[in-house]
Amino acid sequence: MRFTRSVLAASAVAALSVGTMTALASPASAAPNTTPQKVCGSAYKTVNSAKVGSLGTVYLTYNASNGQNCVTTIRNNPGKAVNMSAWVSVPDTEESHYDEGLFTSYAGPTYVYGKGHCVDWGGGIANTYVQVYGSNCGSLKEHRVTFTR
Repeated sequence: MRFTRSVLAASAVAALSVGTMTALASPASAAPNTTPQKVCGSAYKTVNSAKVGSLGTVYLTYNASNGQNCVTTIRNNPGKAVNMSAWVSVPDTEESHYDEGLFTSYAGPTYVYGKGHCVDWGGGIANTYVQVYGSNCGSLKEHRVTFTR
């Protein structure tokens, strides 16, 4: 399912307004050994990650050859479909991409051009969410928020 939004879903990222958002559909299931590289592509290297409670991990990956960042949220234990999300944003350019839906294994991939820019990113599984702001931009300190609804 592909759609456009002007604001991220409040249930996923607590009313974070970042401009136009595009959701990308992801497969409903994957093998238990899903990795960020299997979701985003083999050229993407993991540059950051954040635990989503005990449910899984959101991964920020980067492809140095094309300057693209990719975010995916991967469950520790695939199973019955639950609400999941993955999002990435470049505040400087207001480019953002978002994926949310009922998935058994992972949400995403979501891609954005991020070379030379700080990125904001995050995701959620069931009712637990993580958000990372000002990430991967050199000496600046990132800000992480994890919450359960």
